[in-house]
Amino acid sequence: MKEMDQERAEFEALVAAFSSTPRSLRLLRYIGDNYFSGTLTELCEFSIATEVFGRPKSQFNPAEDAIARAETHRLRKRLNDYYREEGKNHTLHFSLPPATYVPVFVHAHDTPARLEDTAYTETEDSRSHEIPVGVLSADEEEQAQRSISRVIPIFRERRQMLIAMGIAAIVVGFTVFAVVRWIGRHRESERIETAQVVSTTAVPAPAILAPEPVRLLAGYFGSPQIDGSGNMWKADQYFQDGSTRQIPPAPISKTTSPFIFGHWREGNFSYVIPLKPGVYELHLYFVTADTPDTVHTFNVTVNGKTLLSGLDVDADAFGRNVADEKIFRDISPAPDGMLHVYLGNAEGTPQLNAIEILPGIPGRQLPIRLITRSTPYIDHLGQLWHPDDYFMEGHVQTDLNAISGTPDPDVFAAERFGRFTYTIPVDTRGRYTVVLHFAEHYFGSQGPTAGGVGSRVFRVLCNGEPLLDNFDIYKEAGSLHALTKTFRHLRPSAQGKLELTFEPITNYATVSGIEVLDESP
Repeated sequence: MKEMDQERAEFEALVAAFSSTPRSLRLLRYIGDNYFSGTLTELCEFSIATEVFGRPKSQFNPAEDAIARAETHRLRKRLNDYYREEGKNHTLHFSLPPATYVPVFVHAHDTPARLEDTAYTETEDSRSHEIPVGVLSADEEEQAQRSISRVIPIFRERRQMLIAMGIAAIVVGFTVFAVVRWIGRHRESERIETAQVVSTTAVPAPAILAPEPVRLLAGYFGSPQIDGSGNMWKADQYFQDGSTRQIPPAPISKTTSPFIFGHWREGNFSYVIPLKPGVYELHLYFVTADTPDTVHTFNVTVNGKTLLSGLDVDADAFGRNVADEKIFRDISPAPDGMLHVYLGNAEGTPQLNAIEILPGIPGRQLPIRLITRSTPYIDHLGQLWHPDDYFMEGHVQTDLNAISGTPDPDVFAAERFGRFTYTIPVDTRGRYTVVLHFAEHYFGSQGPTAGGVGSRVFRVLCNGEPLLDNFDIYKEAGSLHALTKTFRHLRPSAQGKLELTFEPITNYATVSGIEVLDESP
């Protein structure tokens, strides 16, 4: 049988096997049909969201709607399950490498190790052993990015160039200009060593408009990186002045994407970023990782207006090697069409790890929705839930029993438990509604152990003020049943934080999902 016929036969076997999962089947057919017809440029986030899942082309915004990424992740998981079980004896496998929508057919003995998102799982009986939460390390993040280059040589020779171009177009960005720019800087970055300061010359902003959203890793000149929600972060660009440094290796708390904090741009420097007219939301990312006697206080201005005065990242993050994020809504380009971000001296040396610019909502911060697992989720209303982030301490348990009382049981399919906090960044000007999502998975007649009312009791505080006290999930909802608690008119701290503290009273505190919603009209 010819190679093309073998691939077609394997694909049709998959189509038959996935007949009971209509959403995954639609996506599988779309990917396969474009692969066999050679129209690889259609295998992108926009086309999948609009052509497969019916998102309006004029309204689709990937910053708010991750339908393509979430459904593709779900398809990858089902493909892995299929080849572990029903298709385990197949000699040819249909694969979707991470960070791309272009498929690859590989022989079973050539199939790379699984690179799915991972999360720590343990039984309730082992919760007293203080095993740390497992998340992707920086090396594992890089391994996932390199997986595409390991798989590309397996492509059929006669299509190798076309497919490689398709993957490069998807992963690297929107324009050839960006690719050329990255290659030049990547060569320079090979000389950067850990904790070594490297001088850089001013790089004028390109004449073309920046793609939206904008995600830049300050001081980094390597290949694009993909975070847990499937967002692409590009190498540094649009900067003027400053120098770069790679931070000393150390675990970074309160983030599941440590690569965002792997490099600095430091000194007095600016970013001049071309944007289309409109309203944006600006996110700035910082971390301190120097010796304890180093002081870093500086100012941040945007279009000449001071947004941060005397920022002390160490104090703002409540420690060193702790991720810090500042959010500003209602940001617009200056009359020249540029967004001018300047970091200047107050006392010490300004440092920035990353900058993110998202299409915004006038007068309101974008919603924040978190679930306690390592993959994103789209609920029945089409709302994006991001993977677990902003936490400190606690443990995670996944793949829990299904629960009732909700149209979105996947929101409750995992839990963070123990004594822990979430420090969620918000714009200081807003008032916020926080919605907490709970379920009792362990105690009760339907759980794995006996117990009932009084078996789990805990409290929840926001910036030190009690939201819940002597809270008993089982008493209010029983076991394996969804329970939500809503708290309105919450003020952020002066640092722009909503710090949610979960304190055990009897047994462990727990939570499955968190929403933060701006109440501005």
